[in-house]
Amino acid sequence: MKQLKRLAGETVLYGLGSIVPRFLNFLLVPLHTAVFNPEDYGVITKLFAYVAVVNIVFMFGMETTYFRFATKPEADEKKIFNLSQTVVVGVSLILSLLFIFISVPLSHVLKIAGHANVIVWFALIMLMDAIVAIPFARLRLQKKAAMFATGKLINIFILVGLNLYFLKVAYNPAVGIGYVILALLIANLFYLLFFYKTLFSWRPAFDRLISPDMLRYAYPVMLMGIAGMINEMFSRITLEAWLPDNFYPGQSAEYALGIFGACFKFAMLMGLAVTAFRYAAEPFFFSNASNKNSPELFAKVNHYFIIVCCILLLGVGINLDVLKYFLGDKAYWEGLSVVPVLLLAYLFLGIYYNTTVWFKLTDRTYFGTIITIIGVVVTIAFNFLLIPLFGYMGSSWASLLCYLSMATISYFLGQKYYPIPYLVGKGVAYIVFTTALVYFVNSVNIENRLLAIGFHQVVLVSYLMAVYFLERQYFRQPV
Repeated sequence: MKQLKRLAGETVLYGLGSIVPRFLNFLLVPLHTAVFNPEDYGVITKLFAYVAVVNIVFMFGMETTYFRFATKPEADEKKIFNLSQTVVVGVSLILSLLFIFISVPLSHVLKIAGHANVIVWFALIMLMDAIVAIPFARLRLQKKAAMFATGKLINIFILVGLNLYFLKVAYNPAVGIGYVILALLIANLFYLLFFYKTLFSWRPAFDRLISPDMLRYAYPVMLMGIAGMINEMFSRITLEAWLPDNFYPGQSAEYALGIFGACFKFAMLMGLAVTAFRYAAEPFFFSNASNKNSPELFAKVNHYFIIVCCILLLGVGINLDVLKYFLGDKAYWEGLSVVPVLLLAYLFLGIYYNTTVWFKLTDRTYFGTIITIIGVVVTIAFNFLLIPLFGYMGSSWASLLCYLSMATISYFLGQKYYPIPYLVGKGVAYIVFTTALVYFVNSVNIENRLLAIGFHQVVLVSYLMAVYFLERQYFRQPV
């Protein structure tokens, strides 16, 4: 139980460092949707989707590689840090200079001609993110979750303040959406100050024995990350291209993308929970790999992860009638139907991350690449088939089918190479029941808003009590 409690505590701290900052960023949605129309918000959505994919290449899979090699019994952590940081800085510098050099023609390709400065800003943002990626990973390895959270929180407070200043005080329509990117660039400069001691202590290094092994381990992880991010962002990249003309009467494809991107923010609440858990769980899995009871421990971790995510699915899914007011313009409300589907999709993405422990601990990271490539195929195929039929709802279903297929494949392969006694039946029961409950509650039409809100909270509290009584004995069982 001490291990699970420690993992839970670290997840909470990483939540402060990832969920809370991104939740504060989520609170910028009403500001952005009030200032920018859906077409302009669609441009923001598209640009950040491209950046999310490219950013994986900047990192080159070195975070996971650093954890793997720094936790080996014979490892010299400082040396592994220097080797990892050298790869990340080298790759990111080359790519940043490339994007800056081609910023003008690239702005034409992305249909933001005349705003090449935005490409330059994004290149610098990705460079800074990459430079501090391994220092942040080191904090996770050293169990310095409080320091991790402090850095993330200060950054987001700067970001929120700059957004408020630029969009409320100093707004110039000629800059427009550029303010969102400029605020992020300035805020990320803080990270360089936050890690100045770590960055100054870093020494570029290459080891003829260790570095090739690290690169062989990292390369499939990087490909897996690219494929995974394509799965996550593909719908936002292709919705504009594959949506039939006038699918939403009188509205452009950019308008639909803006609606989808804004409503996607609610699903990111589940994504943030998954991210916080992953930050804590990845070093946890590696550090407990040698424990003879680790399979049972990992199974219990996954079971409670599913329960927490189901609670979040229910809490968000049945309270959209209140949460929708975070969107600054009522025009965005029409896309709220995608939220429960996307919440469920992110839940399965979290399950997939849990089940990937088997190929990370057995050094079979190439399986991760294969699985995520299968996910890419599923994503592309179902987006192509469903977008013309159902618009952005089709994109949502494509994401769900992608992550469901990846989690299923990873589970069955993992049982062959690194068996873990997951509670599959109970997990599936929780997910199916919670999803059905969300749709049932939302189908109950109560015109009085206060009564509707009260009904939803009664359902949520009743669900929490039921979970407690069902799980209290299992939680007390020793691992």
